[in-house]
Amino acid sequence: MVVKNRISGVICEFNPLHNGHAALLRHMRAAAGSPIVCAMSGNFVQRGEAAALDKWSRARLALQNGADLVLELPLPWALAGAERFAFGGVSLLNALGADTLFFGSECGETAPLMRIAEYLLSAQLADDLRPHLAAGLPFAAARTRAIEKAFSAECAALCTQPNNILGIEYCKAILQTGGKLEPRTLRRIAVGHDDDAASGRFASASLLRRMSADAGDIALYVPETTAARIRTLQEAGQYPADLRHLERAILAFLSIASPEDLRRVPDVAEGIERRIRAAAGTVQTLEALYDAVKTKRYSHARIRRIALAAYLGLTDDLPAAPPYLRVLGMTAAGAELIRAASPSLPYVMRPADLKKLPADAQRIFELEARADDMYALCTAQRRPAGLDYTERLIRV
Repeated sequence: MVVKNRISGVICEFNPLHNGHAALLRHMRAAAGSPIVCAMSGNFVQRGEAAALDKWSRARLALQNGADLVLELPLPWALAGAERFAFGGVSLLNALGADTLFFGSECGETAPLMRIAEYLLSAQLADDLRPHLAAGLPFAAARTRAIEKAFSAECAALCTQPNNILGIEYCKAILQTGGKLEPRTLRRIAVGHDDDAASGRFASASLLRRMSADAGDIALYVPETTAARIRTLQEAGQYPADLRHLERAILAFLSIASPEDLRRVPDVAEGIERRIRAAAGTVQTLEALYDAVKTKRYSHARIRRIALAAYLGLTDDLPAAPPYLRVLGMTAAGAELIRAASPSLPYVMRPADLKKLPADAQRIFELEARADDMYALCTAQRRPAGLDYTERLIRV
């Protein structure tokens, strides 16, 4: 009898990879003892921003700190809300044949997150939401009220914490895709998702981005490999990447885009495209645009994602799930995993692989490559264009 190799997965951004991320990778290795696969966002991330550290640097850091294989979560799923982000990552891990999904959470327990996920996928949810939405509550608040009624106030409180929210979406995606992955969560301790203060050797990624952008010393809070890579890029004028380098271009694009084109951008509804277009014609900065367009139903993060998605050419007719496995890097164990696996999606490891992809998959890759050419302009000293076709596969 052939025994299937076990594979552990994590869906991540590593923006940048810090001591908490390294601890999670060590925990995965100790708990499962199996190869570790990262489904990692590319050069643009869920917050609707450019990743501070480029995807090739982050892939190498992941491999240097415990991962065996890094797959790129393609742009339409990386630059999306929690639900689509989670579905994209889970779909990649399923396609590779992973057994276990590890993630951090504030509660540290999988069972309550899975119960909430099952309820959110049930027919009962629509009935329970109706009175709260009719009362004018935003969708997120209405959903929290519905969960409180269905379970308890303590259960509903789980849905107000960012890592729990993402964990619930992972559980939903696992259920929607057939439940093949076993979810396992590790309790997030020391610091919260966006905490402004460090604790011991731990600090949130958002705090580290701010500190390092101001040339602050983050060496205490990140592995030496991360600190060294950031120092090298800082000296080259290529860290951090920031959308402010593209600010006027994005505002100009949004101000002249037709309402019809903006309506085709993912997550646009309720006429928000008109507010975006009007604000883009008068504001001085992207932050001012987000402030002007924000409503009870449209958060800052959602507006950031819509504005950037529009500029990068994303539309609402893209496939529901990633159509290929883009390999950014691997260790020797990762290479063995690739040889042993029987994935349900094609690998993309070199430019020649693109010619074998169907048309919809080639379209996704072309969008990725175009976006990365825009990312190349997001640092003080620009990178060359075309790196998706010229950058070599990382081997550690």
